[in-house]
Amino acid sequence: MRRHIPWKRWFFLALLFAVLFVGTIAGFYAWRASKFDLKGITEMRERSTVFDMDGKIWGRLQGENRVPVKLNGVSKFFVASLLAREDTRFYSHWGVDPKGLLRAVVRTSQGQQQGGSTLTQQLVRNSYDALGQRKSMDRKLLEIFVSLRIERKYTKDEILEHYMNRVYFGSGVYGIEMASKAYFGKSASDLTLGEAAMIAGIIRAPTKASPFTNLDRAKAERDAVLDRIATPDCAEIRKQYGVTDDLIAAAKKQPLKVVATRRSTTQENYAMDMVMRELDVILDDDQQDAGGLKIYTTIDPALQDEAQKSLDRALTKIEQRPGYPHPKKSQFTEEARKAELPTDYLQGSVVVVDNRSGGIRALIGGRDYRESKFNRAIEARRTVGSTFKPFVYAAAFARGLTPDDEISDAPIQPGEITGAPGWHPGNSDDKFNGLLPVSEGLVHSRNTMTVRVGNRAGLDAVLGFANQVGLGEIPRNPQSYIGNFGATPRDMTIAYTVLANGGQRKQGYLIERIDNAEGEVLYRASHASFRAADPGICAMTTSVLSEVMQRGTAAAAKSLGWTKPAAGKTGTTDDYHDAWFIGYTTTLTCGVWVGLDKPATIVPKGYGATLALPVWVDVMKRADPGKYPAEDFSRRKQVAAMRPTVIAPAPDTPRPQSTDAPLRPQVVERPPVVERPPVADQTPAPRKPDSTSPDNRPVSELLRPFRKPQ
Repeated sequence: MRRHIPWKRWFFLALLFAVLFVGTIAGFYAWRASKFDLKGITEMRERSTVFDMDGKIWGRLQGENRVPVKLNGVSKFFVASLLAREDTRFYSHWGVDPKGLLRAVVRTSQGQQQGGSTLTQQLVRNSYDALGQRKSMDRKLLEIFVSLRIERKYTKDEILEHYMNRVYFGSGVYGIEMASKAYFGKSASDLTLGEAAMIAGIIRAPTKASPFTNLDRAKAERDAVLDRIATPDCAEIRKQYGVTDDLIAAAKKQPLKVVATRRSTTQENYAMDMVMRELDVILDDDQQDAGGLKIYTTIDPALQDEAQKSLDRALTKIEQRPGYPHPKKSQFTEEARKAELPTDYLQGSVVVVDNRSGGIRALIGGRDYRESKFNRAIEARRTVGSTFKPFVYAAAFARGLTPDDEISDAPIQPGEITGAPGWHPGNSDDKFNGLLPVSEGLVHSRNTMTVRVGNRAGLDAVLGFANQVGLGEIPRNPQSYIGNFGATPRDMTIAYTVLANGGQRKQGYLIERIDNAEGEVLYRASHASFRAADPGICAMTTSVLSEVMQRGTAAAAKSLGWTKPAAGKTGTTDDYHDAWFIGYTTTLTCGVWVGLDKPATIVPKGYGATLALPVWVDVMKRADPGKYPAEDFSRRKQVAAMRPTVIAPAPDTPRPQSTDAPLRPQVVERPPVVERPPVADQTPAPRKPDSTSPDNRPVSELLRPFRKPQ
């Protein structure tokens, strides 16, 4: 006869098995949780590190920008808002809230988003990367057991304090103190109920709900927190922290007066400022705010430091001239600096680019970053003046003109210049010299000759050439031939690298590579490069610009101590408001601008050769010759044997009376050696967008050539 096992025995066996199973699971996760160092909740994430061109640490960014504060240094309204929003029963549970978990399960099943984690669990999640970010049962169980350990080790107030100092509040700030200062310009102890509720409200979506980018969303989160405080569940919180119905109603009506503050760096200078700007384009907020990034740049720290010193030394000498008419840097007060008042003293900019790669080796946007955060190297669009002339001549060379052809330096006649019949610019010395070789117009920066060269090439050809070298925003009028438009020092300097590189345009860049804390590559520079101009045309232009430094407007370079091969061009704008010099060797291109932020005459006769050239010489002399050798430029092709042409005023315009050599007929009799065939239009045509030509691609695309898939 079969014996039946009583059901009670079956129940007992099932219960025993369940207890053993649960005990085994609990023991396993308790063992895993014991491996966590609980000091981790007090330790902050590593800051992001910036490396120079040689891979050495150059500076650190505050990837987790925080200032820890004690719990008693935080407004009671924020504590009340945080508890109401995130963990109403914080002071009564033991690290895990079973009721909250059950509520979260029920509401999630109903299609509503509801978190069930306590503040302790959130602290664990934010403190230990080993837990991972992917939601899973394994992570949740481990999180619970670590939370239990933390509750045994720390008091409730200590846990709350660690949480408030660690959590991310969006916009690159961590901790309640920095969040309070970033959003409202005040200490966490001074937050009002409305302000505290807003900050507590954005914790769940710190990027999407940031008041800097979505003020309406931030207000909605604030109101949601205030509504939560007013519920019966939070009656004890209202009583403990003195939150009345009247305060809640007033807080909802309070306008959110958000005050943006600048994210700080541990090394503050203009190049680091540009690093931060490029990071904002290359990476999203979450990638930046995770911290621990390794950012490899092209900066040469020695050259960067020397360029900063050289600029300030040269401009200080200008300020020391007798009768100098403007405020001096030495007169800028500490009070003005703290108040971040605009600087009214003489300013300048230096940009140095490695021709071989396009990497920016030094970038100076002003004399003192502590006194002025305005980065003139990349933000100031100043009139470029004669520094644009090389591109006018290059465009004309591309259409068949040669440096040895002749052109008139006589006054411009009415109707002579296409598109500007009444425009007749003169020369800076008010002198006119008749017919001269084309090269003399660039060597001595003759406006009348340059305008005729531009007119000969055609406005379309000149603007097309300028676009090819990276200068796209130029007014479509003949005044542009002599640089009557604005551009930044960085853009002008990078444009000159095309001439230095024999027509090859390379993307100017500052960040070489970015790795995250795990060593994964988030970004790598593309080193975009394409042929922007004919090598022979660039060699011809470089040859003339070399003469500028030997016997032209930059001949003073020799007396300043420059002895190596180089090519460059001075620039001076109307009324001496801007002084420029941009020059290059075979390996480096350096651009210098000097002027006042509010354009005014710097000094009488303040030419680029006297104000900017000395800075250029000082900077380039200090560049390491081992890294940046200055070799001889390739000699330009023989063009003297070609039959020259003469570009004089149109034959039907009145001839001026001048003591200079009389204008001769438009053909100069010279026995030709080789008959030159008709020259076809060699102006570079606009390039179609492709993988090798970034010309027509947006900046954001140029800066994102390599990104790890999200």
